[in-house]
Amino acid sequence: MNQHRSVKQNSIGVYPLRFTFAAREPIHFPEGLASNILRGAFGTIFRRLSCDPQCPGAKLCDRRASCAYARVFEPGAAADAPSGYGDWPRPFVFRSTHLEGQTIRAGSEFYFDLNLFDTHVSAALFFSLAFAEISRDGLGPSRGRADLINVAQMDESGAPVACVFDGAAPGPPTEPLLLPLDSPHACGRVTVRFVTPTELKGGGSLAERPEFGVLLSRLRDRISALRKLYGDGPLEMDFRAFAERAAAVRMIRGEISHVGRWRRSSRTGAVHPLGGFVGEAEYQGDLAEFLPYLRAAKWTGVGRQTAWGKGELAIL
Repeated sequence: MNQHRSVKQNSIGVYPLRFTFAAREPIHFPEGLASNILRGAFGTIFRRLSCDPQCPGAKLCDRRASCAYARVFEPGAAADAPSGYGDWPRPFVFRSTHLEGQTIRAGSEFYFDLNLFDTHVSAALFFSLAFAEISRDGLGPSRGRADLINVAQMDESGAPVACVFDGAAPGPPTEPLLLPLDSPHACGRVTVRFVTPTELKGGGSLAERPEFGVLLSRLRDRISALRKLYGDGPLEMDFRAFAERAAAVRMIRGEISHVGRWRRSSRTGAVHPLGGFVGEAEYQGDLAEFLPYLRAAKWTGVGRQTAWGKGELAIL
C-alpha cells in the first residue's frame, strides 16, 4: 500500500480497511466466531501464497526475517528468544461483530473491517490478495464462496477515503490515519463500553473487573508495542508514573458480565478460550491524559487475543 511514512511521536498510525464481498453461495458465521473464521482463512491462504510448502514453520524458518507471512501473521523473534519475548502482537485486528450469527445469502453483499498497524510494508496488499482467494477456497463452516469487490480505506468516522484494492489491482499509496495520544481537555468522568469480550492481566493473573489502573497499563503497553514493532518506535514516557496516575482513577459503576466462548484450531484440533468480560464501567478522576488512549482502543483493542477481535472499547 505504501512506502514507510513517519508517524508522529504523540500518535499511533492505523489503516482502517473495509473488505466488501458478493456471496456466490450462502455463508454462515456462527455466533462469536466471525473474526476467528476470517483470521483462520487469511492465515491459511496467505501461507499458501507466500511460503514454500516444505517450510518447517515461521518460528524455525531461516528466511523469517524477510518473509511476509512471518512478519504479518506469525510475528516474533527467533526460536531461541528469551521467555516472554518470542511472540509479538500481530499488526492487525478484525472488526466483524455485525456478522456474528448471520447467514449471508447467495447474491448478497457483506463486509468486515480490519485495522492494520504496520506502516512500513504493503501489508494491505497481502490481505487483499489472500481474501481474493475466497472465491476459490470459500468461507465459514460450509465453505461458501464469495468474490472480493473492493478494499477501501476508511476515515475516523467510517467513511471511505481511498480505494486500496479494486478486486483486481491495488490503488495508489495512501497515508495512515493518525490517532492522537495528546490530552484533549479536562475530564472528570467517563463511561467505557467493553464491546467485545476482554481479558486483562494484572498482578500475574486475569483481572475479574476492568479496574482503571490495569486497563490503562495494558492499553499503554499495547500501543507502545505496536509503535515499536510496526511504527516509529515505542512511547517515550515514564511508564511507572503513568500507571500510578491511572491507578488513582476509580471505578464508580461496573455493569460487567462474563461470556464464555471457544474456538477449535483446524490445524491442531486444540480448543482455545475466546471469552472475557463485556458491559460498561464508569470511571471518575483526573482523566484528561487517558482519554486519547481509550479512544485509540476502539482501533487497537486491549488485552489478550485482540487479533480475534477481542478487547474492543467504546467511549459513551
